[in-house]
Amino acid sequence: MSIEPDAPTAPLSLRIYAQGDATVVECSGRLISGATDQLRKEVKGLFPHTKRVILDLTNVIQMDSMGLGAVVSLYASAKAAGCDLKLINLSKRVREIFRVTNLLSIFEVYGEHIIKMP
Repeated sequence: MSIEPDAPTAPLSLRIYAQGDATVVECSGRLISGATDQLRKEVKGLFPHTKRVILDLTNVIQMDSMGLGAVVSLYASAKAAGCDLKLINLSKRVREIFRVTNLLSIFEVYGEHIIKMP
């Protein structure tokens, strides 16, 4: 196993835990190019084991088009696997990215503690 010297640490960290009948994926950091493969791999691996996955974006401080694409890809994969993917706790900045791209309407977006946001 070789490790590249001075390799930057991953900009995204994930904490995965069960909450009721759902699996919550708490994302922290930057959901940007270079971090999307980690998110896709971890979340796609959950689909065969749960019918409900919640992406908690509370601590996502930055999202680019690759991050947005990863979330959309996971949504499509979840639907194909008969799984429900929800988003919670979007910051104003992240919510605006979804709104501007007209993607906010395809996701059921919830606030804190999985209470539906208007």
